[in-house]
Amino acid sequence: MATETQPTAPADSLTSRLPLPENLLMQIGIISSIVLMSLPLVLAMIMSTQTTTEVYQVTNLGIGSQGLANYERALTDFNFSTYMLNSFVMSIIIVIGKVSLSLLAALALVYYELPYERGVFMFILLTLLLPVPVRIVPLFQLMADLGWTNSMIALTGPYIASATAVFLFRQHFMSIPSSLVETARLDGVGPLTFLFRVLIPMSKGMIAGVCVITYIYAWNQFLWPLVAVTDKSSQVVQVGIRYLQGSAQAGLTQWGLIMAGAVLALLPPLFVLIVLHRPLLKTFAIQQK
Repeated sequence: MATETQPTAPADSLTSRLPLPENLLMQIGIISSIVLMSLPLVLAMIMSTQTTTEVYQVTNLGIGSQGLANYERALTDFNFSTYMLNSFVMSIIIVIGKVSLSLLAALALVYYELPYERGVFMFILLTLLLPVPVRIVPLFQLMADLGWTNSMIALTGPYIASATAVFLFRQHFMSIPSSLVETARLDGVGPLTFLFRVLIPMSKGMIAGVCVITYIYAWNQFLWPLVAVTDKSSQVVQVGIRYLQGSAQAGLTQWGLIMAGAVLALLPPLFVLIVLHRPLLKTFAIQQK
């Protein structure tokens, strides 16, 4: 009895002739996600070059006729350069204050015998349940009683302490070998010397990651500056975008001007994120562990 040869399936032969990467679907998914997530930014950049009339033409998705004129107007006519400078100073003060306080707190929690140490650490973590927007009314009353409203102290003071940063530094310090601590004690090294000569050099990546997170968080603050500062010359860039929204031309919102301000506000944290993205990824990796 003759044996019949089974024909090869067309799909199998096509696959053998056109080898495809095993992770093709994953790559397509990643590229599609990147395109979808970047669309708002691309549209904002396109709209920032358009006139008000061009923006309201829904089908007009090309580069507008304004060029960089909207950016120039935002920086000069609407005082956007001052807002960006205020945001920069505020963010730097918050980064320095928060990292310094968190390093000292983590040093005390890890290397010193404190009474009720675990309870103190849990209390620090519980403060995460009370972010600034939750306690904004009593906080504003406190700033008003102290006469600190419309000042940089009012903008930065509520953000100096951070339970998240203390937690990250504590976990990192606990991963450092105890032999280093014993060696430092035998050599008579003081606590601050140990911090600056041993812990900080060994924690550069973690400190850089916390600085990036803190800087972006501080730069994007909107609600508290809106409440604490009423003087326009002391305001920050996120509230400055809100001021741009109040401008109108022939009864129409100037979305081109607003998008130019939004793109300008995006540039400093984007630059920091690109330059320091590696320590930021390491910080998140340690946090996951």
